[in-house]
Amino acid sequence: METHDGPELLLAYSSTKLDPDAAAAIDGHIRTCDASRQFTSSQRTVWNALDQWEPEPVSADFDRRLYQRIEREVGWKNLLLGPFRPLLFRHGLPAAAAACLLIVAGVLMERPIGAPPASIRESAQVEAVAPDQAEPALQEMELMQEFSRLIHQESAEPRM
Repeated sequence: METHDGPELLLAYSSTKLDPDAAAAIDGHIRTCDASRQFTSSQRTVWNALDQWEPEPVSADFDRRLYQRIEREVGWKNLLLGPFRPLLFRHGLPAAAAACLLIVAGVLMERPIGAPPASIRESAQVEAVAPDQAEPALQEMELMQEFSRLIHQESAEPRM
């Protein structure tokens, strides 16, 4: 009975759901095993108590009283939204839905889903420059700044 099926077999034995051959095999085990004997004894006590238990009869108007009580109890949503429900559903809800739809459409038109914003990385590199190369290097830097400014101006202009 130390297997994984042991407790299930003992429960089936206690509830008399086993066939006679299996019940006889477990009966032989119970005679030699104190733990199994105590388990089946406590289970039989539970089954006997359940067999003797009789529920109280339900009154004829039980359903009617239950449904009346359910109707009387108001949830917290109904308490909060109750006074505003006529306004919300007649006028407010369609207007709110239309406003949300317009906002979402505006956001999507401004930034399309497929095109992520271009991120521009600016990094500075320091190099050692000889004094006679300083002037051409400064001219190249000014040219790159002008080019960068033109690129930023073109991307900032609205598209049509």
